[in-house]
Amino acid sequence: MKIIAYTYTDPLLESSLDPDDWGWEVDRFYHDLGKRSQLKQLFTDCQTEPANYLLIRRLEELGNTLEEVSDRLHELEVMGMKVIATEQPYTSENAHIQADLLNLLREIQHHQLSRRIRQGHARSRLETAPPPGKAPYGYRRSKEKYIVDRSTSPVVKDFFEYFLLYGSLRGAVRYLAKKYGKKISVTTGRRWLTNPVYRGDTAYQNDEIISDTHTPIISREEAAQIDRILRRNSRLPSRTASAPRSLAGLVVCGECQSHTTVTRVTQRHQDKEYLYLRPISCTKGPKCRAIPYEEVLAHTIEIVCRDLPLAVAGMNFPQLDAIKTSLGEAIARQQAILQQLPNLVETEVLDAETAKLRAYKLRTEISALQSRLATLPPVNLSSVAQAVSIPQFWLDLSEAERRFYFREFIRQIKIIRQDQSWDLQVIFIF
Repeated sequence: MKIIAYTYTDPLLESSLDPDDWGWEVDRFYHDLGKRSQLKQLFTDCQTEPANYLLIRRLEELGNTLEEVSDRLHELEVMGMKVIATEQPYTSENAHIQADLLNLLREIQHHQLSRRIRQGHARSRLETAPPPGKAPYGYRRSKEKYIVDRSTSPVVKDFFEYFLLYGSLRGAVRYLAKKYGKKISVTTGRRWLTNPVYRGDTAYQNDEIISDTHTPIISREEAAQIDRILRRNSRLPSRTASAPRSLAGLVVCGECQSHTTVTRVTQRHQDKEYLYLRPISCTKGPKCRAIPYEEVLAHTIEIVCRDLPLAVAGMNFPQLDAIKTSLGEAIARQQAILQQLPNLVETEVLDAETAKLRAYKLRTEISALQSRLATLPPVNLSSVAQAVSIPQFWLDLSEAERRFYFREFIRQIKIIRQDQSWDLQVIFIF
């Protein structure tokens, strides 16, 4: 008994099948990529060396139209070959399924129409044209790329600048509503912050991203800073990212392991207010007492000025530099290959469509490498640590500015209680 297998792969839409994935012991494997030359070879070979079974994934792989599929199915069955579709309910020796072949052919027709639509989208991707759908707020669509909308892009730019300054998503959303009357949800604001389009990139299906396809609204450095802020805010308790006090969300009671909240106390007929840090869900009895906010803030600044330069000095910067160098070299290699493609087309080593497909894959790989590079800490971390180790630097900041810098360096502040006294343990991010 001789078993052969055939697959057709459209390079625009899918990757090649592993010949060993059939689950059958196949005597010969025919595979076409984009064209059907191997299918013609299959028919030629079977004229001289007939096979008993032909395995295919789906019937529509036999042709581009319903007529082609029907003609080739008939030709195979005249040759006495039994056709088995592994992903469809079809075997040519099954009389019951044969009676339902008409329904199956309708399914094939629908699948081929869907494939033609997806091929059109795929060719647009190769030309780095925008995907279907409305352009993000701040842009307009053209035939070839997104174009900055001068009437709405300042609103988006201002939103990003506010978020970079204060690190608060909810605050940035409120700021837009107050200044421009532009009301968006917090979810929409988060989508803006992570949308590749605002960074000059275009995102396609399967999260594939092509870099530098149009004019960005924010720079690469701003985008990397936004990503770092979002990562650090994700570690904080809900809603504390936009809290007005700089220590909000950072302080934990070491005795009861509860996060703390900032409470405000006033006295009757007096304008002065007193702030305290109180555990939110203390399980102790008696409950852990509140601690004056200003005392914790002053002690935190003292510890940061003393310990932050030492923590940064302990980081393995040579290893970090090696990683950055390696990523930079990988990006340069991919860009060099990309620049060679036009020459390969001119010398007819590659056809135009294959070159476009190769260029698309190279550009998605470059974008992925650039994303990895952007997640690494900034190279000037040592100089920044020296600058913020001066107490006066912290005292000159507003609470919102202090909140931004605290969260840039601090993962958690733990209150260590000792009878009637207390101390702090500051845990840095690195």
